[in-house]
Amino acid sequence: MGPLSPARTLRLWGPRSLGVLLGGPFQRRLPGPQLRQPSAPSLRPALLSCAPRQRLVFLKTHKSGSSSVLSLLHRYGDRHGLRFALPARYQFGYPRLFQASRVKGYRPQTGGTQLPFHILCHHMRFNLKEVLQVMPSDSFFFSIVRDPAALARSAFSYYKSTSSAFRKSPSLAAFLANPRAFYRPGARGDHYARNLLWFDFGLPFPPEKRAKRGSLHPPRDPDPRQLQVLPSGAGPRAQTLNPNALIHPVSTVADHRSQISSPASFDLGSSSFIQWGLAWLDSVFDLVMVAEYFDESLVLLADALCWGLDDVVGFMHNAQAGRKQGLSTVSNSGLTAEDRQLTARARAWNNLDWALYVHFNRSLWARIEKYGQRRLQTAVAELRARREALAKHCLAGGEASDPKYITDRRFRPFQFGSAKVLGYILRSGLSPQDQEECERLATPELQYKDKLDAKQFPPTVSLPLKTSRPLSP
Repeated sequence: MGPLSPARTLRLWGPRSLGVLLGGPFQRRLPGPQLRQPSAPSLRPALLSCAPRQRLVFLKTHKSGSSSVLSLLHRYGDRHGLRFALPARYQFGYPRLFQASRVKGYRPQTGGTQLPFHILCHHMRFNLKEVLQVMPSDSFFFSIVRDPAALARSAFSYYKSTSSAFRKSPSLAAFLANPRAFYRPGARGDHYARNLLWFDFGLPFPPEKRAKRGSLHPPRDPDPRQLQVLPSGAGPRAQTLNPNALIHPVSTVADHRSQISSPASFDLGSSSFIQWGLAWLDSVFDLVMVAEYFDESLVLLADALCWGLDDVVGFMHNAQAGRKQGLSTVSNSGLTAEDRQLTARARAWNNLDWALYVHFNRSLWARIEKYGQRRLQTAVAELRARREALAKHCLAGGEASDPKYITDRRFRPFQFGSAKVLGYILRSGLSPQDQEECERLATPELQYKDKLDAKQFPPTVSLPLKTSRPLSP
């Protein structure tokens, strides 16, 4: 890669407020999606007066509703003939940091013309420098976070057999009561057991604090309520942060663990370390959605991308049976004393994730204020009405189904962990056009990735070589 452009340098090091100086895409305000009545749900996007954004980088975080976002990106790219940066299998070498070389069809050294990619959206551990080898710096970067307490419940169930810490613990409550009795930094799969969001964002970790010899209780983690986080969009960042000293994770050859480039006096265990990481994320990501406000986040995403509302209407994917996706867990009201204790312990144990969540929840609501709460409520109601109408139109029973009833392997989601992952059965009698779009809505992420892969890299058919008549001796 040649010298970095000013915009690319901004992505690597500079705070978002520098976008005003560069005249880049950061200062652009796009109009919101046009809304239609839900009585006749259209399966086609609305006509918009602005240019839709089609260069997208989505950091697919774990157990945060990201599979549902991936589904809408799959559908949008498929419908518009966009080119995906795809992994060879289903993830980009996770849990190692993302490497451009893992993108199928990425050949920068061949000397030929490299076809551009439009969307990068499958599981990876974020590594900006390598992402920018694949995607242009003016791409729209976005992700999603979830309350660490809700994430911990889902992760414990899903990764029970993968994480050594979870596997050794009889229950999530037992794990959170004394997590250091089970958790070992660097143990196989244990990145799922603590600060999973922080890990997925590719940020470096402070050194682990060890319990004193003979102590039965682990060192006390900082109270998440006392974490000081920078409010989103704070103007003084440009003056208070040194762009040459911002956090920039890099990979070591030996063990692929994150390192940090920062002043020698920087205290990795301080709240300043957390603020530093959050400020760096603010400089990179244009939008971070919040799972507990999933529909509100979708409306804001459509607004930012200049997409139609139909482009972000879809079904929930990778949802576990017995759990409600998008249910707010921020408030303790209605929880039992045991649940409140588990929630507090999960947030304290995942203190870096809690700082992330508080920060981006705050930034989401700042964005909602600018968008207009009444306008947002109208759009969310419209989105939900369209989703319900599409479910009734496309799905047998109008809702998700137990996987044991899904006989068509194209729509049966991958089953992993102790909880059932729900899927969808299509109604019979759909028109060919509606059948195609309903299939897009119902296809799970793994099958859709395979479909895009086959479309983008069609199998080559070996034809028999023409042989000339043998020469006479």
